[in-house]
Order: sequence, then C-alpha cells, then structure tokens
Amino acid sequence: MSVNNIIEVDERLRIVGTAHVSSESVELVRNQIEEWGPDIVAVELCPSRMASLTEPESLDSEDLLKIIKEGRAAMILLQSALAAQQRRMGISSGEKPGAELLAAVNVAEESGIPVEMIDRDVVITLRRAWRKMGIREKWRIMNALLWDEDDDDVSMDEILGDSDLLSSMMEEAREVAPRAGEVLIDERDTFLAGRIQQIRGKGKVLAVIGAGHLSGVVHNLGEPAMETTSRLAALAEEPPKSVWPTVLMAAIPVFLLGAVGWMAYNGEMDEIEQTAKTWLLLNALLAGLGVLIARGHPLSILVGAVASPITSLNPTLAAGWFAGYTQLKVASPNGKDAQDFLKLDEVSLFWKNRVGRVLMVTALGNLGSMAGAWLAGGAILGLLIS
Repeated sequence: MSVNNIIEVDERLRIVGTAHVSSESVELVRNQIEEWGPDIVAVELCPSRMASLTEPESLDSEDLLKIIKEGRAAMILLQSALAAQQRRMGISSGEKPGAELLAAVNVAEESGIPVEMIDRDVVITLRRAWRKMGIREKWRIMNALLWDEDDDDVSMDEILGDSDLLSSMMEEAREVAPRAGEVLIDERDTFLAGRIQQIRGKGKVLAVIGAGHLSGVVHNLGEPAMETTSRLAALAEEPPKSVWPTVLMAAIPVFLLGAVGWMAYNGEMDEIEQTAKTWLLLNALLAGLGVLIARGHPLSILVGAVASPITSLNPTLAAGWFAGYTQLKVASPNGKDAQDFLKLDEVSLFWKNRVGRVLMVTALGNLGSMAGAWLAGGAILGLLIS
C-alpha cells in the first residue's frame, strides 16, 4: 500500500485510505492503530453497515415483512446490488469487503480505544441518490451492477496500491450517473470531513476511510470547521418525496370516476363496460406479468393481478405489497436463504433465492401495476375523445 494512502493532517489527525476488499488494507489498519496509538478510531461506517459486518445473518421473515410494509423493497434491492458488486471484487482479492473497517473496530476494542462511526446512514445515501437520478441514470446504474460483466485491464494490485487510481475510477463511475456521483462521492466526502471535525477535540484521531474519498475529505478539512460541520444536518436528511407521482397516481382514479360519470350521464353504457374491461385487464395483466418476471409463486401472481385494479384506485396501497406478502407466506425464506442472499455472489440469486424473490416480486409487482394504471388511463382517454 502506497504511503500516499496515509495522510498526516497534523499531529492529532491521521487519515488512512483503504480499499474495502484488500488483505493489505487490513494489515495496514492494524499496524497503524498499534504503532500510532490513537485516542479515537473513526471508521467509514454507519450503524446499519456496522450491523451487516458484525451480524451478517440477521435478515429474517419479520425483517422482510417490515420491508414490504414500508415500501423499501426497491431500496434494499439497490443496496444489495451495490454490495454484490463489491463482494465480487472481494472474492477475486481474497478478502471480505469491509474487512479492514471491521479490523479497525476489533483492534480498537481490543486496545480499549473508542470507535466513532462517521459515515452517513447508507439508506439515506441510497434514497438521496435514487431520487436525484433520472430514468436513464437509474437504468445505467442497474445495468452496470447486475449485467455488465466486462473486466477492466487494471489489476487488483494496481487498484489497491494507488489511491489516485481509485479516485479516477470513482470519477469514471460518476460519468455513468452524474447525479448519483454527487451523492455517493461529493456529499459523503463532505459528511465524512464534517464528522471528523466534530470529534477532533476528543484527542488523537485515526480515520479509516476508502482511498477514493481521500482527496475529497482532505479538501473539505481545509475549510473552516464550523462551515463543514454546519452542513451535516442537511446532508443527513432524507430528500423530500416528490409530490408529483402521488398527485398523478391520485388523479387516475379521479379521472376514471369522472369518465364513468360522464359516460353514464350521456347514456353510453357500452363505453362504460369497455372502460371497466380495459381498466381490469391492463392492471391485472401487467401487475401479474411483473410478478411472473420475478418468478413469483402462481398464487402471488394471482394476488398481484387481482389486487392491482383495486390498489391503483388508492395511492396509499400497492399491488406489489400484497403479492410480496403472499410470496413470503407461500415460500417463506429460511436462515440459509438469508445467508446465501447476503453473500449475493451471483446475480441469479435475485430470482432463485427466496429472500431475493420476495423483494423482486414486491418491486416488479408494483412497477407492473403502475404501468397498467397508466396504460389503462391512456386507453380510456382515447375512448373518450374518439
């Protein structure tokens, strides 16, 4: 590991840049803690990521039910895909992703040194990134994570030994999704620097962060501490949900009822029948298709198809929730399913694994139902103006 990965900000702050899949980084972190003797070890972790490292088998049916109820299936799938990408790198380098961060925590605890988690909550980061991205960026991200198997000519040794190269690779990723890069890179650089500034008064701080964040964090540390820390509250907030999807989804049932009322007023009973058939057919067909693509149980497909024409009339409900709950009940995941899914060393686990399938059924069922409602609305509008 290059000496460029160790930055001495002053006699009370040292920053170690690591690669999250590197055996060499694990040893570097251990040696730095033992040799430098910090009063505090700060790690690029949040409580939920810490739990995933220390309790990797904690996902169970109750967790999945909560995910479905809270509408977080899509976020969990994105987080899993990001983790899978890093795990694939970890497998090739012989080290578990995040091992150096866990090593920092373990060595610090063995030495009686307090540990500070300085990263922003991963769910907030993902939600901020997801809501900032357009449809094209979202497609590029998922395509790169799940289906792009192209290997770069850069060796793992080169990546691990050169923080500038890691930064360059992060900038290349930013080109794929600029708005996501702003959240995943720039905002986190600022957040990490702000958290470091918050704890600097407690003694000698050894901060362990990803090497790709080194230059950004050091740059932010060069700004007045008050200015950096003042941004933390805003960066830790979840972005407000756009009201337009809710307004538009609420407008569909209003439009549908208005159309039916207009037809009834004019005595167009055949058109009312055609409207009802169009609404039922497109909603049921596309919601069921979404669950089918997720390889859901036949009963889950049926439930999603039946629920969609009803839930599409109520913006607070979603057909995928009912399909996902049914999938959870008819094909309940066990402990081994949770362990295998959390490893996620194969993309096919999103469909083959029972945990992955519950999440996919929920997400794709919701997507299909939404598409069905929009297409049905368009078809009914065409019927009105024809």
